Amino acid sequence: MTPAELPPLDAGVLSHLHGDHWDRVARRTLDRSPPVLTTEHAAPRLARYGFDGRGLRTWQESVLRRGTEQLAVVSLPGLHARGLIGRLLPPVMGSMLEHIVDGVVRRRVYLSGDTLDGPHLDAVRERFPDIDVAIVHLGGTRVLAHTVTMDGAQGVGFLRRIRPSAAVPVHYDDYRVFRSPLADFLQRASDAGLSTEVRTVARGDTVPLAPPAR
Repeated sequence: MTPAELPPLDAGVLSHLHGDHWDRVARRTLDRSPPVLTTEHAAPRLARYGFDGRGLRTWQESVLRRGTEQLAVVSLPGLHARGLIGRLLPPVMGSMLEHIVDGVVRRRVYLSGDTLDGPHLDAVRERFPDIDVAIVHLGGTRVLAHTVTMDGAQGVGFLRRIRPSAAVPVHYDDYRVFRSPLADFLQRASDAGLSTEVRTVARGDTVPLAPPAR
């Protein structure tokens, strides 16, 4: 799907400013009027591009409202890499999207962003014990001998920590530095016997972001 094919947007969510998340096509063609919720590091550059970049601190919430509905977006901790390379890369965030109608949370969707698995995610589970769907960024990206996105094993570790009802893997096959194919994650998730339902989405297809029927 190209930007021109998108429906009208109420907002965007951006984990960080890297070319595989925000490229020249996005910069050139996306509507500049909706707010883009992102890190405090990325927001000023988006503003220079003419977008309404709104930086969020970790755990900070931004709420969009329409009638009796709200969409609460909470910035979550993320870790792009460990060691020296981690200090060189831009800060990243995950995002929790809560769709609220008449004061009741109807759906909770977690966008992992480019984070590694680790104890920093335990606080997410503590604050949000009931997550309907997690959009899990994978790929096992390697830069200067360092892993900077979750590979198959880390993706399963992420699901063990977060325990969403369903998960949709993304971000794994369109970048030369990806080292961990989707098949590896799917096999490991199957072998682990997780309660999370994993839904894959092919290009051009869609999947529902709803909890599985139990």
